[in-house]
Amino acid sequence: MNIKVIGTGCEKCDKLYENVLEALKSLDCSADIEKVEDLMEIVKLGVMSSPSLMIDGKLAAAGRVLKVDEIIKSIKKMQGE
Repeated sequence: MNIKVIGTGCEKCDKLYENVLEALKSLDCSADIEKVEDLMEIVKLGVMSSPSLMIDGKLAAAGRVLKVDEIIKSIKKMQGE
């Protein structure tokens, strides 16, 4: 699984990253986690608001910090559970 936390490095982006780590820990799941902070990379991904969360190339959320339980639900949904 590949997870991207997308944003310019603001406080909200950092919080989303922390929440992703916590969600993965509670699921006992491993993933490649990437912080995408470069504006050109963000544009290439087609993301227009931050923070955003992308799981396996699909946008899970944009423009808000997901809570840990919301991230868990998104991960399970992407895994087909």
